[in-house]
Amino acid sequence: MKIKKDVYEIVTEKIIAALESGTAPWRKSWGCNNSAPVNFHSGKNYRGINTFLLHCSGFASPYWLTFKQAKERGGTVKKGEKGMPVVFWNWIYKDATGKTIKDQAKATKKIPFLRYYTAFNAEQIDGVEFPAVDIPTREHTPSETCEKIVAGMPSPPEIKTKGSQPCYIPSLDRVEMPKAEHFHSGDEYYSTLFHELAHATGHKSRLDRKELTKVSGFGSSDYSKEELVAEMGAAFICGHAGIDTTLNNSAAYLQNWIKVLKGDSKLAVTAAAQAQKAADYILNKKAA
Repeated sequence: MKIKKDVYEIVTEKIIAALESGTAPWRKSWGCNNSAPVNFHSGKNYRGINTFLLHCSGFASPYWLTFKQAKERGGTVKKGEKGMPVVFWNWIYKDATGKTIKDQAKATKKIPFLRYYTAFNAEQIDGVEFPAVDIPTREHTPSETCEKIVAGMPSPPEIKTKGSQPCYIPSLDRVEMPKAEHFHSGDEYYSTLFHELAHATGHKSRLDRKELTKVSGFGSSDYSKEELVAEMGAAFICGHAGIDTTLNNSAAYLQNWIKVLKGDSKLAVTAAAQAQKAADYILNKKAA
């Protein structure tokens, strides 16, 4: 009997495949051409883990449609094309006796569960006219853009130029950064700073993320999750700022995350959701 994979396993397999091919999806330069994945039908950008899943698919176009949406527009998915999973939350409603009901107003408990549908890229669809992919040619100064993001963070931690090792110290609510000129590039400096600021969003005075506030040892599951939240959160912000995040795809780095993700099929999805909240906090954005 074939056991059906759950959504977490499907998502994690996609992420591991990207890691095994030599790319960490959250460090891919998906934001550099201002082309974050978007549903062409609704016009809304994909968020959370879907951003990474769709952007690591290798397509140049940022536009996606479901099979049904393509058909409604008079298009067809090309023969043999395989879509990508797009995950979303749904709810089961139960009454006081524990019975599943449809009437939300009478429910005393609601239980979230993860589902997914399949989306296809514009390059996989015939018969639908999509906008041309516009890659800006304007001159970009990442330091100016990034400084505005840092300055605009609500209730920010102290940021101190100190030492040679970037870090966030929860007990002091302080980010410590080496001098910017000690980094190989401005992109690397800001990517690292955003990583530490993403950690800082977990402070009890901000998002109160247990993986940060709870004391956990190096290599623990909470430690790994918090690191992945910071990695992904920095990627979201770098994408917003339009700077390169392809800064650390070393074999050791990739193998470490492959090992961690294989040990916890839910990690990528849950970490990406928390990373999106961290990025929204830093960017002073309300969740969509």
